[in-house]
Amino acid sequence: MTRAQFVAAARERGRTAHAALEAYRALFREGVVPAWCEVPDYPVTATLVEGATSKFVLRLTDAGMEGLETESVLIPMPRASGTTTTLCVSSQIGCAMGCRFCETAQMGLIKNLRADQIVHQWWSATHRVPRPTDPARTHGVKNIVFMGMGEPTDNIDEVIQAIRVLVDHDGAGVPASNISISTVGNPDGIRKIGELVREEGFHRLNLALSLNAPNDRVRTEIMPVNRAWPMARLKDALLEFPRYSQAAFCVEYVLIPGVNDSDEHCDEVCAFLREIRCSLNVIPYNPRRNSPWPAPDELSVARFMARAVANGQFTKRRGTKGRNVMAACGQLGNEKIRARRYIAEDGSAKPVSLGIPAAKPASAAQTTQTEQRP
Repeated sequence: MTRAQFVAAARERGRTAHAALEAYRALFREGVVPAWCEVPDYPVTATLVEGATSKFVLRLTDAGMEGLETESVLIPMPRASGTTTTLCVSSQIGCAMGCRFCETAQMGLIKNLRADQIVHQWWSATHRVPRPTDPARTHGVKNIVFMGMGEPTDNIDEVIQAIRVLVDHDGAGVPASNISISTVGNPDGIRKIGELVREEGFHRLNLALSLNAPNDRVRTEIMPVNRAWPMARLKDALLEFPRYSQAAFCVEYVLIPGVNDSDEHCDEVCAFLREIRCSLNVIPYNPRRNSPWPAPDELSVARFMARAVANGQFTKRRGTKGRNVMAACGQLGNEKIRARRYIAEDGSAKPVSLGIPAAKPASAAQTTQTEQRP
C-alpha cells in the first residue's frame, strides 16, 4: 500500500491517522512491523556471489504458493563518489515469453507476483539480507531494476502498484529516476508505463528495451514474442514514449556467439536505433542450463562494441557478475520447479506454455562504459 492507502485502511481499524503514518514510516524506514499489520515473514536465503554482490531467495508461504520462490540480486555499483547498491527484482515466478537464451523462460510462467511480494524484495534487501562488511559501500538500496524473473508488462498492474509504493516519500522513498523497467517490448505495456510516466512524480521513470537482435528474422528465432511484436512496432512505441528529461533509453543487447554478433548485425542494430536517443547496453551472453551457445570471448565483445561506437552509437558494456552460480543476467530461475503448472488466482493449475500464451492469465489486480548489473 502507498501511505494514503495504508492510512485509510488503518483508520478503518480504529487507528488514528498520525499513528498510522508513524507505523508506515517505521515499517519501511526501520523494518519494524506493527503488531496490527499483516506482513508475511518470508524466509530469506542469501548467497554471496562475487565480492559484495549477493543473490537472495524469498520462499513464499502464502496459501497456494508454498514451495515457490522469488529471486533477487544485490549489486554493488562503484562510482566516483562511492559505492552504491542496485537491486534487481523479479515481477513473476518464471516467464511466458520463451526467450531461448534465458534460464527463467525455461520455467514457463508459474505465478504473477503481487505488488506486496515485489516490494517485499526491496524490504528484505534493506532490512533482512545480511550485508558484507565494506566501509566504502553505501548501505541501503539506491537503484531498482525490474530485470529479474518475469516480463514486467505481463504483470503490469502489480508492477505499477509496486512502483507507486516504492516511490512514496513516506515509505521507501526511491526516486522514480532510480527505477528502471526492462521489457521484451510489449507495445501495450510500454504505453501503460508511459501513462504512469505522465503523472507528476513519475516523469523520470526509466524504460529499457530488451532488443537482442538486428532484424526480425534473428529476433523471432531467439525471442518468439517478436511474431506478435515485431521490431517496427517496438520502434514506434519507443518514439511515442513520453520524455521529460534528456536521459536516453537503455537498449539491451545480449551478445550470443554465432547468432547476433557479426559486424553486419552490429551495423543493422545501429541503423535501427539511429532515430532513437538511446544507450546500447551490450550484455555478454550468460549461458543458461543446457545452453546451445557458449559465452562470447572478450575479443568478440570488444570488436562488436568498437563497431557500434564507429557507427556513432553510444555504447556500454554490462559487467558480468555471478555467471558461475546462476546469478547473472538471464540466469535466474529454479530448475526444480520447472515442471510446475501455472497457478491461477483461484488456485487451479493450468499448463505452462513457452512463447506467447494463447490466453494470458489475468494479474492479481487487473564512448564506452561498464555497468555492474546482473
